[in-house]
Amino acid sequence: MTTRLETHGEVAVLHLAHGKANALDTELCIDLVTRFDELQASSCTAVVLTGGEGIFSAGVDLRRIDDGGPGYVREFLPALSDAFLAVFDFPRPVVAALNGHAIAGGAVLAAACDHRVLTRERARIGVTELLVGVPFPLTALEVLRCAFGTSALHGLAFFGETYGGEDALRLGLADELSDQDTVLPRAIEVAERLGSVGTDAFGHTKAQIHRPFIERIGEQRSGDDARVEKIWTSDEALASISAYVDRVLKKNG
Repeated sequence: MTTRLETHGEVAVLHLAHGKANALDTELCIDLVTRFDELQASSCTAVVLTGGEGIFSAGVDLRRIDDGGPGYVREFLPALSDAFLAVFDFPRPVVAALNGHAIAGGAVLAAACDHRVLTRERARIGVTELLVGVPFPLTALEVLRCAFGTSALHGLAFFGETYGGEDALRLGLADELSDQDTVLPRAIEVAERLGSVGTDAFGHTKAQIHRPFIERIGEQRSGDDARVEKIWTSDEALASISAYVDRVLKKNG
């Protein structure tokens, strides 16, 4: 099981429950798509997406990339884009309860939500993929562009910094801060408020806001995904990922 679902009244709370880091691999991505399909068919008025204690998601599971090589990359990248799109294109409100770090792909998953509540205690959010030596797929960049704007995206993507607390709030990476023990209750409260808006009206307005980004994804994803796959499966990128795993991930356990 990579996710766990519970309900609070008419709000569905989807917990990422995939190891201590909620790292994004093929299985978690497929599960997210399935869950959001099921939620769309349910009677819930809104969704809260949250992680485990101390972490929302550490991003792509680079160990799996390192172990699986090009074959796994070709399987994983489309699943990753589909997972981001499942959250981003969900027609009802989705609120992120960021009870810990949201890094790289975890930051994109948070950006795909409509509102982000971040714990002010020891949690950071940022887009670090270029530091590993690989680009994000187009879907991820369009999700980030919608959430944070093109001008902010340059600095976020190119420098790969992570931000916490007031800095994350100032940059718009989080919409509000909350204490660790109130992040989830506050996110549920926001979801209840957004979910009280008429479903059709909210869904249409959300679709209007997202339309330019969804259209670019639809028009350009195929060609861009092929280019991204070529970079990710190159000897240079795989060596960079392997070096990062040895230097950072294995060192930190």
